[in-house]
Amino acid sequence: MDAAFGDALIRLLPNLRRYALSLCRRPELADDLVQITVERAITHHAARDPAQRLEAWLFRILRNAFIDTTRRQRTEGTGVDVTDHPEILSTDDAPLIEARLMLAATRSAMTRLSPEQEEILTLVCIEGLSYAEAAQVLDVPKGTVMSRLSRARLALAALLGIN
Repeated sequence: MDAAFGDALIRLLPNLRRYALSLCRRPELADDLVQITVERAITHHAARDPAQRLEAWLFRILRNAFIDTTRRQRTEGTGVDVTDHPEILSTDDAPLIEARLMLAATRSAMTRLSPEQEEILTLVCIEGLSYAEAAQVLDVPKGTVMSRLSRARLALAALLGIN
């Protein structure tokens, strides 16, 4: 990364934050979006078309990050801080032990999958990448990611005896 790019990026931080706030209306999420944008911009600055305005390129990255975050939040559900609600903490160890055993069995079963299936499950289910992001990482079409993931989930379920 050259110094001019870094200086321009720093100059545009207030603009990025304003745009992020206009999208999400939450300061803490806006800060996260700006951070994601800067990380992606630094990572991919060599691929940027120099004919395109830096500001437009950064805004597009920020908007895509917002869309990704929104999609991810929709599938995550509502987060609850257990320290705010101690009554929801279980005193029964059986569910915890069962969850640990299932996690250990899942880890073991994943090692018995093909490398392709283990990789797609890791990217989407563990790392939380969207199908589009996984497709970009693997350099395959999004449909290929979806079909590989479906086959990997079925294979994992079969190995775990969950059919």
